Amino acid sequence: MRPNETGSPVTEFQRFVFEGSGRQLPLFGYDLFGTSDFQAITNVPVASDYVLGPGDEVLLRLWGAVDADLRLQVDRNGQVSLPRVGTFALAGIRAADLEPALRRQVAKVYKNFELSATLGQLRSMQVFVVGQASRPGAHTVSSMSTLLGALFETGGPSANGTLRSIQLRRNGQLVTTMDLYRFIAEGDKSTDARLMPGDVIVIPPSGARVALLGSIDTPAIYELAGAQEPLSKALSYAGSLRALTSLHKVLLERVNPANSKTPRSVEEKVLDSSGLATLVRDGDVITLFKIGPQFANAVTLRGNVAEPLRYAHTPGMRISDLIPEREALIMGDYYTRKNMLVQFEQGTRISLDRTLGDVKNLLSEINWDYAVIERLDKQQLRTVLLPFNLGRAVLMRAPEDNLELIPGDVVTVFGVKDIAVPREKSTRLVRVSGEVNVAGVYQIAAAETMRSILKRAGGPTPQAYMFGTEFSREATRIKQREALDQALLRLEASLSRSASRQAANLVATTDAAAAQRLQISQEQIRSSQLARLRAMEPNGRIALELTPDIISLEDLPDLPLEDGDRIFIPAASGFVYTVGAVLNSNALLWRPGRTVKQYLLAAGVEPSADEDNVFVLRADGSIVHRRDEGWLSNSFESMTLAQGDTVVVPEKLDLETPWSAFVRGLKDWTGILSSFGLTAAAIHTLSR
Repeated sequence: MRPNETGSPVTEFQRFVFEGSGRQLPLFGYDLFGTSDFQAITNVPVASDYVLGPGDEVLLRLWGAVDADLRLQVDRNGQVSLPRVGTFALAGIRAADLEPALRRQVAKVYKNFELSATLGQLRSMQVFVVGQASRPGAHTVSSMSTLLGALFETGGPSANGTLRSIQLRRNGQLVTTMDLYRFIAEGDKSTDARLMPGDVIVIPPSGARVALLGSIDTPAIYELAGAQEPLSKALSYAGSLRALTSLHKVLLERVNPANSKTPRSVEEKVLDSSGLATLVRDGDVITLFKIGPQFANAVTLRGNVAEPLRYAHTPGMRISDLIPEREALIMGDYYTRKNMLVQFEQGTRISLDRTLGDVKNLLSEINWDYAVIERLDKQQLRTVLLPFNLGRAVLMRAPEDNLELIPGDVVTVFGVKDIAVPREKSTRLVRVSGEVNVAGVYQIAAAETMRSILKRAGGPTPQAYMFGTEFSREATRIKQREALDQALLRLEASLSRSASRQAANLVATTDAAAAQRLQISQEQIRSSQLARLRAMEPNGRIALELTPDIISLEDLPDLPLEDGDRIFIPAASGFVYTVGAVLNSNALLWRPGRTVKQYLLAAGVEPSADEDNVFVLRADGSIVHRRDEGWLSNSFESMTLAQGDTVVVPEKLDLETPWSAFVRGLKDWTGILSSFGLTAAAIHTLSR
């Protein structure tokens, strides 16, 4: 066990409590002395009842018939000597009577004078501290010291000394007895007394002690004022009872008399008037308990609700009483998000994408088909789930679902995001934009398709380029992002290994400075390449595999729609695009019947071009590669291009580096676009 806070060893009773409870309790009140850096104060005004004695200094000033500033010291005989006045006694005079006494002596010689007298340096004196003291023996203290001040100066009682009956003795007589508990708890110093030379401070051994632990503000070991005290009095030393202390149970562990068959026993008390009157005695260990956390009359509502709280239970209470109206199921942050829509709106443009996000995120929708009651089975001590149909309980008050509640029930309301619900019961939104008569965000039904939603949007305009229809899906974009992130991790690891090998090879280089510059340059290139890849964002587009000559909605695939889908129908661009290792990386005018070869000739192929891996990204999102099965070299070059098509010419990869190996492994550009969802411009960046 650790020593006490004062540094003194633990007492036998502290060990006894530790062995029985596992807790090392402090001795109440003793830290008052052990942590105090007390210094006697000697430069404060002297009290009027201070009695002068040998060693005290008197500061006397005379004016009028005689002028003088004198320092007079009371000698061992209790006298002072005043020039032309003589020697006279001051010992035993109170400070309040000092000036009158001096005036009488001076008046015997002088007339018509005034004087003032104060005490200067005060004498010190010796007192004795005996018994169970921290530092017993003779101590020199100020002549203004009191019993309490001397206790602070000398370290107070030891761990085995009492705080309840400290005695001050003078000439064999008891002057006062001080109870430090009254000083600590109430600041009561009424039994304090001023010390005189030769006084003896007696600290008897500690009296009866009891231990208080558990649900109480100050668990500690307390000393009783007598052999026995009521339990209520012992509790008052620790600050009395608190609201969180259970009144129904307190344990009293007691040491039995020597003639008992068992050395110890346990008694259980209730903290009523009778229990508080129980007399406690030396060696008792009193344990108090916290009140139980359970509520006697509460049911809990949580989940997708406006106010997830505990509510008071009333007899016959049912689900519809706990959730009396629909508004109780609107989460509080709905109105916060709704109010945020009008903040900082002035001067900003509202996009379809933002509208789609606002509509989807504004309200947390309720799962009306399923909610549940969690109930404690007190017989088997297990949790029982009672599911019910929330809609029938709250909206229709159907008896089979409007279940009766009992105290302690926990009612949980779920949202559609918590438990997936059938399509027809969830809000699903798609965005339709471009060359349609009524572009916007639409809520779709369970079996709605691309064709039907475009019809609801008014159909295509005369300028619509149906072959270039872009269909994007959020779930596809997420998968593309995951595939790209995994590829980045593999590339990063490969580049790191390559850098380590190069660093090892450069160690043997004679020109160390040149080797270091090369290493820094290569590291910058690698960082730039990785940064380009990280900046690429998949688009989630799904190739529709259309034919360039489609003109109506019926020519589009009748795809089932999902939440978050996006449909964009562009206008005819009138251009074909070439990117990559070409001299003219610009938009080229589209002309009917012109082929891949003709556009490559118009763009001009660079010598560094990898002509074996040229491919065409069609306006519908599909890809045609020179080496695709069924496309011979001549037939690929003779393929007629449509408006919006893009011809991609990759660069040759001459040096075998981790970067080139990465790109070489992805030479199936169809796989790149389908796996990563990158645009033709991104592929151009990747291939360089």
